[in-house]
Amino acid sequence: MLMPKKLKHRKSHKGRARGKRVATRGTRVSFGDFGLKGLDFSWITSRQIESARRTITHSLVKTGKVWIRIFPYKPVTAKGAETPMGGGKGAVDHYVAVVKPGTVLFEIAGVEESVAKEAFRLASHKLPVKTKFVVRV
Repeated sequence: MLMPKKLKHRKSHKGRARGKRVATRGTRVSFGDFGLKGLDFSWITSRQIESARRTITHSLVKTGKVWIRIFPYKPVTAKGAETPMGGGKGAVDHYVAVVKPGTVLFEIAGVEESVAKEAFRLASHKLPVKTKFVVRV
């Protein structure tokens, strides 16, 4: 699973969505020939990223190269079941990547377009965001 090696602060705030902001960074296919672009606001967990990555590599069958363009840097905390109110913030449970509309999530190179399209279609079922297949310009 992906997780940061080191953090400045162990726990973080949730953050608030202030208006409809689209991504300004990471919106173009930079490394591969084809990309999978997210179209919604969402948190994608490290488990979901790993599941999608495994699906993509499985469908490529020993050809091509895959890039993961997102990283789960944000810690999410959880308190135990049936814990009463109070007692402070819970322990870190998992890490998430914050995704805005327009962010390229994965890229592929070295395969045909039909193979890449099918790989991304299968991977999109593992992700909590609507996605779009994009080609490098």
